[in-house]
Amino acid sequence: MSQQTFQKEAGMMDLRKLIESRQYVPNNEFPIPVKELCQRYERLYTGAINDVMRERCLLDQNLPSDIMPLRDEMTVCGIAFTVKSSPNVMIEGEMTFRAKMLDEMQPEGLVVWDTSADTEASLWGGVMTATAIAKGLRGAVIAGGIRDTKQILEQEFPVFYKYRTSNGSLGRCLITHYQVPVKIGKVTVRPGDIIFGDIDGVLCVPREIAYDVLVRAEEIESNENEIFKWVRSGESIQQITEKGGYF
Repeated sequence: MSQQTFQKEAGMMDLRKLIESRQYVPNNEFPIPVKELCQRYERLYTGAINDVMRERCLLDQNLPSDIMPLRDEMTVCGIAFTVKSSPNVMIEGEMTFRAKMLDEMQPEGLVVWDTSADTEASLWGGVMTATAIAKGLRGAVIAGGIRDTKQILEQEFPVFYKYRTSNGSLGRCLITHYQVPVKIGKVTVRPGDIIFGDIDGVLCVPREIAYDVLVRAEEIESNENEIFKWVRSGESIQQITEKGGYF
């Protein structure tokens, strides 16, 4: 009797489809270079991108609203490099695992760190920032704490975070996984997804549609620039709406 037949007859669960749906990591190529894709996204803003995803019935792509930029003017787009940690008293092996993780970071990446809702430790600081810059990363989104804030600001590296604390992570948190799908708030972020952040928060754009979303968001921004011109020229609400404008 095959294992599959045994499982079926014994009433055992077949979790293959669930695993495939929950752990799938996209790897499709883009029609333009990744760097160009990111730079074009960085000329946009979260509102336009979010509106495009709403058109596609994707209403839960905004990371929790308490994750905000260290400086208001910070705008960043990159390829998700995911990290998962959790509160833990264990220390042994942490630095070796962290070094291995850092070695695998690639240019144009953007760290997305799921802290398992930790509220005590910092997971990002000055040295991590310097390392990320040396690796060619574009930014970091930390769903938790940071420290060495002055050092981060001096390096002008886009960092989004929840809180600041002087508490280090060793002895408080442990990195358990990296480059696996993570869930932050309602958003599942997979390695390779497009992450965009600005003054209004952070969005995750599924990799499979990232280029199409970019093109449509650029169209929306262009349309809105026209609407601004109509408003500033004194045209009436009726005139603007008749030309396809909206508010």
